[in-house]
Amino acid sequence: MKRLTAGLAALAVLAATPVLAALKQGDKAPDFTAPAALAGKDFSFTLSKALKKGPVVLYFFPAAYTSGCTAEAHEFAEATPDFEKLGATVIGVTAGNVDRIKDFSKEHCRDKFAVAAAPAGLIKSYDVSLPMPGGWSNRTSYVIAPDGKILMAYTDGNFAGHVTKTMDAVKAFKAGK
Repeated sequence: MKRLTAGLAALAVLAATPVLAALKQGDKAPDFTAPAALAGKDFSFTLSKALKKGPVVLYFFPAAYTSGCTAEAHEFAEATPDFEKLGATVIGVTAGNVDRIKDFSKEHCRDKFAVAAAPAGLIKSYDVSLPMPGGWSNRTSYVIAPDGKILMAYTDGNFAGHVTKTMDAVKAFKAGK
């Protein structure tokens, strides 16, 4: 309970101000494989395999079943059909409450997109660590091109805006901008 309380306090501070994402546009996105769930079913997600189908919207969120992360998952779930029409895959990644991602994928991702448990080192390789013990990530969204280059990076503790910014980046990519 102390860890959750400390995590929520850190999220409240981070939600107050936007910060810059660690990896920048044009950087190569680190490849990874992670245990994931879609519609309550376990599978293994590999970024490089997903990129073969088109751009990937990779969003890191602090912990399943927290209010902001749940609201963000709902927004991504509603937008997933539009991302799919543009050929993009959506994947949420968390290091918090990873034992609950299977249920979270059904309840809050609404069976629309996968959610993965961050494997060791992933949070660090994307440099999205929350400044607190426990290894949770901050709230950062990336759009990654099929060649593995980051098209857009956005970090803000407030979930509002992540779906719009990622959607705009995918649309710009598809339009060749």
